[in-house]
Amino acid sequence: MHLSHPVPASLALAISCCLSIANAAETAAPADARQLDRVVVTGSRYVPRYTTGSTRSATRTDTPLVDVPQSVSVVTQELVKDQAMSGLTDALRYMPGVGVAQGEGNRDTAILRGNSTTGDFFVDGVRDDVQYIRDLYDVDRVEALKGANALVFGRGGSGGVINRIMKTADGSSGGELSLQYGSSDRKRATFDWQAPILRSAGNANGFRLNALYDDGGNFRDGYSQSKRAIHPTVHLDSGHGTTIDIGFEYFRDERVADRGVTSWQGKPIDVDPATFIGNAEQSPVRARANSFDIAIDHRFNDRVELRNHTRTADYDKSYQNVFGNGTRFDALDNPQVMLQAYRSFGTRRNLFNQTDLIAKLGDGDIRHTLLVGAEFGHQDNRSRTEQGRFGTLANVWVPLSAPRYNGIVTYPLTSADSDSGANVRALYVQDQIALGTRWIAIAGLRNDWFDVRMNDHLTGNTYAISNSLRSPRAGLVFKPSGNTSIYASYSVAWQPRSGDQLSSLTASTQALLPEKFVNREVGFKWDIAGKIALTAATYRLDRRNVAIPDPSDPTRSLLVNGQRSSGVELGLAGRITRHWQMLGGYAFQNGSYLATQSASVPQGNRLPQLPRHSASLWNRYDFTSRFGVGLGAIHRGSIYAAADNAVRIPAYTRWDAAVYFAATKSIDLQLNVENLFNTRYFVSANSNQNISPGSPRAAVLTARFAF
Repeated sequence: MHLSHPVPASLALAISCCLSIANAAETAAPADARQLDRVVVTGSRYVPRYTTGSTRSATRTDTPLVDVPQSVSVVTQELVKDQAMSGLTDALRYMPGVGVAQGEGNRDTAILRGNSTTGDFFVDGVRDDVQYIRDLYDVDRVEALKGANALVFGRGGSGGVINRIMKTADGSSGGELSLQYGSSDRKRATFDWQAPILRSAGNANGFRLNALYDDGGNFRDGYSQSKRAIHPTVHLDSGHGTTIDIGFEYFRDERVADRGVTSWQGKPIDVDPATFIGNAEQSPVRARANSFDIAIDHRFNDRVELRNHTRTADYDKSYQNVFGNGTRFDALDNPQVMLQAYRSFGTRRNLFNQTDLIAKLGDGDIRHTLLVGAEFGHQDNRSRTEQGRFGTLANVWVPLSAPRYNGIVTYPLTSADSDSGANVRALYVQDQIALGTRWIAIAGLRNDWFDVRMNDHLTGNTYAISNSLRSPRAGLVFKPSGNTSIYASYSVAWQPRSGDQLSSLTASTQALLPEKFVNREVGFKWDIAGKIALTAATYRLDRRNVAIPDPSDPTRSLLVNGQRSSGVELGLAGRITRHWQMLGGYAFQNGSYLATQSASVPQGNRLPQLPRHSASLWNRYDFTSRFGVGLGAIHRGSIYAAADNAVRIPAYTRWDAAVYFAATKSIDLQLNVENLFNTRYFVSANSNQNISPGSPRAAVLTARFAF
């Protein structure tokens, strides 16, 4: 594959410099730094660890990452702490091939291999597909499993999925209180404590409590947010092969819907990054998510295991926004922005149950890990959207020099009002076959029976679809040695016409076949001494059954091969020396439309928000067991804000830094500086007229108390 542009020079220089000092730094470090190799449990000062050796998410079996024929990126809780991350999007920026869209300031939106999604989010492998903004306070690690993932995760998962692995009780004792204060009056506190319960020989019964308080603003005028959460879990171990994990989470998020700035003549408008266009006070977001999980695991012996996970979740969300949606110049050549407004209300009730039976069969040169599973789910969805009016007008123009609208906005017109119910029944089977010591084959098939019925309360119409979605997966792994692998894989995923949020059915779409996604991938993995994970993958992802208007009859739709994305992903994570840890990634991506989608989206246009080059790098170096520093950068090449390729968002490179100091055995202090050189940039977009400025230089101080 020809790379039309070089790797960003600043990141290449940083990597080169870091590698050149590695041996010298290892020799020069003082002897007490050897303490950094110890593994520290909860209640003591933690030791950063940026890698994980295995995953259950990719295959639904406990499998070393080096044996998984798929690109998987992981952000551990240690990296979350080292970078003072708070939201899910912070973690996604450190995953090669994963991007982040604005989501209108009210939801997480990931870009996975060129495909935008608000529904491909999971918690411990169970669907968490509602539009809200997730926090990391109770997360053990975040995984991005890239490519079509239907066999494991069901419908959707077209370009990949984001799976959060939650912290759970394990019978340990101790805890940690983290307090943060930073720029723009940022205040945040997290609490993580666990203790053994019902003590008896041979078990690890325990209770764990995670809690969150987050309040403050950011650099944007009028912006504020407030988050509160509590997540208790219980782990029960019978001592006879059966464990039960029970958890409940209450999460509440209130913030301002920040839609960023508008554009002019193909680029973001030149305005102070703090400028809020519209009205922050009239743009509230309120989201609530309550969930209950119970997971039962029984091991009959060391070869047969049965798992069952039930998750029920209740979501309630509303948001309102007065935002900019256009730019012009008046007769005196003064810039103006157009304001519009709408508000939305939605509720969702999810109930899912998954059962997996895993059996290890055979000995000698041929060994099988057989998975047979089933998933049943039901989802109820209610949504309503109301359009805003400025007096009698649908929009109003205000000067860019004073873009705040202080008048009354009413919402008299309902533009969407529906409820829907979805049922899913799925069966899947998978076999991981070890052929001697050099080869591993994986083959599986899943069938989802997916039914949706949607009532449109505006028209009085009812729409329904019933899809049988057959999703194969195949992979072959060659292992030249125990810690290296070369793999090839093929997988298929489907997206029904109901869309991410179960509310997209119309009279013209309900009869159409689901969209089909086919992923082909070849890759290499090297687990160096159990300390460094090096990965490389190249892929091609085709999106088929895309509906476009029939040029000869606009009332009809045609199904075409709509788009293709391809690329190369490189990742490096782990302990380079005893004192130096690194996490880095690079992706080259190319995506375009294979057929004309509309008059404004002709064949050949680039996929929106897909940079050709993106890279990230983070280093932590501990000079002693008490003092360390961090330095890293994020680079993203230029992107188009929307499919019409009318507005280009420029490339940027942002540098971040940190200082770590262990004041006592139980108190750690940490200072993080984001955007060290105060670079001006734009971090994400939702459309041509909704573009988010990146933060100027900002600092946050963390005090972490272990007990």
